[in-house]
Amino acid sequence: MAAAAAAAFKTNNQSTESPSPKIFIPEEWSNAVDAIASGSVAFPVVFVCGPKNCGKTTFSRHLLNLLLQRHKKVAYLDTDVGQTEFTPPGLLSLTVIDKITPDLTLPCLKTPERCFFFGDISSKRDPSAYLSYISALYDHYLKEYRTDNRTESGNRSKGFSRDCSLPLVINTPGWVKGIGYELLVDMLNYISPTHVVNIRISVESKNLPSGTFWLNEGNYDDDVSVMEINAALQDHLKRSMLVQKDSGLLRDMRMMAYFKQCFPSDRNMSTIKELAIALCALPPYGVDVSSVKIKHLYHKVSANEIYRSLNATIVGLAVSSASEKLSTCVGLGIVRAVDASKGVLYVITPVPVQILEDVNLLLQGFIQIPTSLLQAPGCVSPYMSANVLPYI
Repeated sequence: MAAAAAAAFKTNNQSTESPSPKIFIPEEWSNAVDAIASGSVAFPVVFVCGPKNCGKTTFSRHLLNLLLQRHKKVAYLDTDVGQTEFTPPGLLSLTVIDKITPDLTLPCLKTPERCFFFGDISSKRDPSAYLSYISALYDHYLKEYRTDNRTESGNRSKGFSRDCSLPLVINTPGWVKGIGYELLVDMLNYISPTHVVNIRISVESKNLPSGTFWLNEGNYDDDVSVMEINAALQDHLKRSMLVQKDSGLLRDMRMMAYFKQCFPSDRNMSTIKELAIALCALPPYGVDVSSVKIKHLYHKVSANEIYRSLNATIVGLAVSSASEKLSTCVGLGIVRAVDASKGVLYVITPVPVQILEDVNLLLQGFIQIPTSLLQAPGCVSPYMSANVLPYI
C-alpha cells in the first residue's frame, strides 16, 4: 500500500495542462453533456447518481468542464464523504469552480465556498446529520447564487425560478440501496433539480429505478429531465466494466495533498517520506484548550481522557456562532502533540492564520491520518511504536 501511495503521490505533482489518455468519454455521455449545457435551461441544476464505480465523478467533472466553457463559474455540491472531489475526505462541501481541469484523473483540491465536517467516510454513520448538512449547503447555494430563490409559498420543490446566477452540479455516493436509496430520494425531493443523470450498469439489480423514481406513485414533474445513460466502459458483450479503484488509497492521496498545502507550492516534495519529514519539522500552532470547545461526534469521552483521545488525530476546525444552527468547517488539522499540564494542543494545518483566529470548535470523528504517512520508510513517526512486546 505504501509503495502504491508513493507512486500516486508523485503523479499528483505532475502538470495538469494536458488531458489524460486514460479517460474514455463515450458518445452517449458527450451527447448527454451537450444536451444539458446547450439546452433550454440557462443555468441547470444537475443531479448525478448511480451505483458504485459507474463513473459518476468522471461524468460530473466532464460536465463541469463543458459548463465552464459557457459560464465563468459553476457551483459543485459534493455529497460523497468517502470519495470527495475537491476537499479531503469526511467533508460535505459547496465549491465554486472557475477553472477547467483537463486531466480528470488527478485530485484537484480547492477551497470550498461552504463546508461541513461530517467526520466519517460513509453517510450511514449519521444519516440525519448528513441530510441536514446537504440541505444547508443547497440553501446556501439558493441564497447566494440564485436570482429568485423561492415564491412566497416557500415550497422548495416548485417554489423557485429556474433562472439562477450559477449552474450547479451535484455528485452523489454510490450507495443506492436501503438507507442509501432513501437518502437519495430525500435529497432529490429537497433539491428538485432540472436534470437527473442516472448512470446504469449491466447488472440491473444494482441500478436505481428508471424514471422519476423519487416521486410518489402517480406524481410527475414536468420541469425535470431524466437522462439514463450507460457506464462508460463495456466489454464486447455490452456488459459494464466498472472502474477498479482503491478507495482507501484515493482518500490517503487527497489527505496528503491537503496537508502538503502547509508548505509553499514551489517546494519540491515528491515522495511520502519527504512530506512526513517536513510535517514532523513544521512548527505547529498552539491552541489553548480553554479558548475552544471540543466535540466528539460519534463517541463519548470522559473528561480525563480528552487529551489522549485527541493526540495524533485529525480534527475538523470549525466556527460556531449563535446565529447559525450548524457549525461551518474551515479546514482540517493534525493534533501533533498535547501538553496537558498547560492545557495546550499543538495543531498542524494549512488553514491561514487569519481564518484560524475565528475557530472556536474542534470536531473529532473517524477521519484518520494516512497509514502510509505514519509508516514512511526512513521516517520515525512519534505515533508509531517500535521494539514493543506484542503480548504481555
